Amino acid sequence: MAGTKPPTTKDKRGEGDELHQGVKNGERMTTSTGTPIGDNQNSLKVGERGPVLLEDFVLREKIFRFDHERIPERVVHARGYGAHGFLECLDPIPELTRAAPLQKKGQRTEAFVRFSTVAGNLGSPDLARDVRGFAVKMYSEEGNWDLVGNNIPVFFIQDPMKFPDLVHAVKEEQDRGWPQAASAHDTFWDFVSLMPESTHMLMWAMSDRTIPRSFRFMEGFGVHTYRLVNAAGEDTFVKFHWKPLQGLQSVVWNEALKINGADPDFHRRDLYAAIDSGDFPQWELGVQIFDDAFADEFDFDVLDPTKIIPEEILPVRTIARLTLDRTVDNVFAETEQVAFCTQNVIPGIDFTNDPLLQGRNFSYLDTQLKRLGSPNFNQLQVNAPRCPVMNFARDGHMQTDPQLGRGNYEPNSLTGDDRGPRADVTQGYQSVMRQEQGPTRRLRAESFADHYSQARQFFISQTAVEQEHIVAAFGFELGKVEDPKIRTRMLANLRNVDEDLAQQVADKLAMPLPKKSAAAVTPRTDLPESPALSIQLNGPDSFAGRKLGILVTNGSDKAIVDAVTKAAEGAGAVVEYIAPAIGPVKLKGGGSLTPDHAIDGGPSVLFDAVALLPSAAGATDLAGRKSAQDFASDAFAHHKFIGVGPHASDLLAAAGVVPDEGCLDLDTSSAAAFTETCGALRHWERDVRP
Repeated sequence: MAGTKPPTTKDKRGEGDELHQGVKNGERMTTSTGTPIGDNQNSLKVGERGPVLLEDFVLREKIFRFDHERIPERVVHARGYGAHGFLECLDPIPELTRAAPLQKKGQRTEAFVRFSTVAGNLGSPDLARDVRGFAVKMYSEEGNWDLVGNNIPVFFIQDPMKFPDLVHAVKEEQDRGWPQAASAHDTFWDFVSLMPESTHMLMWAMSDRTIPRSFRFMEGFGVHTYRLVNAAGEDTFVKFHWKPLQGLQSVVWNEALKINGADPDFHRRDLYAAIDSGDFPQWELGVQIFDDAFADEFDFDVLDPTKIIPEEILPVRTIARLTLDRTVDNVFAETEQVAFCTQNVIPGIDFTNDPLLQGRNFSYLDTQLKRLGSPNFNQLQVNAPRCPVMNFARDGHMQTDPQLGRGNYEPNSLTGDDRGPRADVTQGYQSVMRQEQGPTRRLRAESFADHYSQARQFFISQTAVEQEHIVAAFGFELGKVEDPKIRTRMLANLRNVDEDLAQQVADKLAMPLPKKSAAAVTPRTDLPESPALSIQLNGPDSFAGRKLGILVTNGSDKAIVDAVTKAAEGAGAVVEYIAPAIGPVKLKGGGSLTPDHAIDGGPSVLFDAVALLPSAAGATDLAGRKSAQDFASDAFAHHKFIGVGPHASDLLAAAGVVPDEGCLDLDTSSAAAFTETCGALRHWERDVRP
């Protein structure tokens, strides 16, 4: 500007040695009203050591903004991470729905996805045993469609009346404030043991589904039964599924505990790193479509959110593919302010009488107003529709729409730009016409009363290893329950699921098996196994997208390190190096590499497989380090494949590891075979029980 000096570009120190950095590239700091700031290190005072002056508007504004940075975190799903992407239609279904994203093959619809845990607060660790939220916002040409689901297809309760009770029970106990992000305590198990409808969900919650290896390696489900509606107004029932193209994968419980200690942001970091490196995660959007005749003949009520329709009975049809290809620019502005509502549907999607879905439709809108402070939250960029928005809603806190024209009501007789929008009776949203009758009553349908049959079906559909994990999870969780009456009640319920399951859990608790609890409907034992319910039977077909940790020292053989790295990266895996310290490592054969982790901060739980490639001297040094011993023994105990270099035997011996078929000798000629073997992810045949 005329008459002003150019900005200072050089850094300088003040009289108290505080650093004043110069302006670069014209980026001059200002207040929120645009006033240039002259000093961002010191408040305005009287003299050198006098009081701070009230007239210091720069300080006042800075503190004011800081004091109001936080908004209420979500009561549930507080701990989350988001990413941008798109939905691409693969198999158009206009005969079933007029939903805009599903009309043309190759059509792309912008999307935003938020993954989350449910019970923990914003600062809780990623690997808590918990359901994962899987919420997708699709910005279609006819409005936003929010498919707000989980990585589990059923829920704990059947009626929304019990949702506050469920959340109160699973959250930290109010008289002590713990545990955080954990269901292993009295109030949760007291509640669910008195609510047999929770049993099916408990089987999923105690399975490996609730400790996923990555957001990228888990399924998503719409949970509820919805309706698809075509242009003629004809409707069919639908259940939505997200199938990861990366395959399913979870961790084991001991591994989850150690990951939480080593990297509480493990899932968030994993998703960010994958997208940032160009390894874009993808899911197929599939549907189970059925009519009233199927619903009437099916063994369970399709409106019951604690039930599934097995894929072997009604196959999932793939219709689209979701790709996440961009991380957020600002976590607060996008991941925290994104507002998902189950009621956000578009023409072609409609609701059913699933009572929990109806309750969620009511609750979510209220939640957004509480958190974001204004009914105008849909004007935030992450929530704003990408199509025109026109209505007569007016004003409210933080209104940013200029709302031009004279008319703010209808009908009106105004003309031109003053007239405003009108409802479209032919192309606008139309709810499905359906007949409803019956007396107004507070009751639960008898068709919802079978609480154990599908729980048993889930359990028998797991592999033997997965069943062991479920037993161990029940043992761990109930072992944290202080009141023995609660444990006894839960064991009595489990007898309705599977006698062997109940007995094994009782054995872990050193408790006698109580009398079986009364069941409203006799549990069925004729439901067949459903392989689609097993993680291990639906894993990846290669090591792509996984991570190999290579342990190196000074003197490691460059040829072997390069061969293993090349083979793993060639298979689509990520390679990271671990060394005794974070400084450069000199390799035998020339050259050096800079490790990604020091051994004290890079445990094997961070990797899907490991390769031990120390030099002879390096192995001797590592054998005396507890962190290196743990690196090897944890990998072995967690059933991971271990590549054993020529000099790794001393380290394995110090770690107490006796090599088995999952420990493969590594040299330049065997690197490719080792990587291919790692595609199986775990050597479950290894017996690591104490």
